[in-house]
Amino acid sequence: MNVVSLILIIVAAVAVYVFSIYNKFVTIKTRIKASIQEIGNQLKRQADLIPNLVASVKGYMKHEAKIFKDLTEARKMIVSAVKTGDAQKMVDASVKASRALAPIQAVFESTPQLQAAGPTTKLMDELRDTSDKVMYSRRTLIDLSADYNVMAVRFPSNLVAQIFGFKEEAGLKMPETEEATTVKKEEMKSPKVDLG
Repeated sequence: MNVVSLILIIVAAVAVYVFSIYNKFVTIKTRIKASIQEIGNQLKRQADLIPNLVASVKGYMKHEAKIFKDLTEARKMIVSAVKTGDAQKMVDASVKASRALAPIQAVFESTPQLQAAGPTTKLMDELRDTSDKVMYSRRTLIDLSADYNVMAVRFPSNLVAQIFGFKEEAGLKMPETEEATTVKKEEMKSPKVDLG
């Protein structure tokens, strides 16, 4: 084997490696975008369910205008965040919606009449399912971003990242879990429930 053949084999191996790493970057970047879209889809579904839930429980919570105002604001924030396609804004909107839904969840769990109402139970189950899907999609996005960022900084794939301009993904700022899922004392005050 002569020197020219050896050089051609080395150049071909490097080219295959570079294109392989390039394709991994592109694939992960595409999956990140798909994950963000899935978060948006699930939040849109959540936003669509909120008015039905409000209509379903309003008769039982006639004097709780703040809860309904918070839910309306959360729904608007979701719709706005989904339109922007910004993952962080969607996560922030999701947290706001979870906090706004917490008092209704507390009333639902403590009011047998609401639990017996089929449509309300179905809506609460669908909202819970949607929240689980949002959480799963966020986890997927975090994992994909981490994999992408590792490739962007680890040698030798970082050289390919620099050549083709792949930059690190910002990732998501997650709220403290307890704060995002805990019902505050003022939200637990006994709401004025109209039992008909």
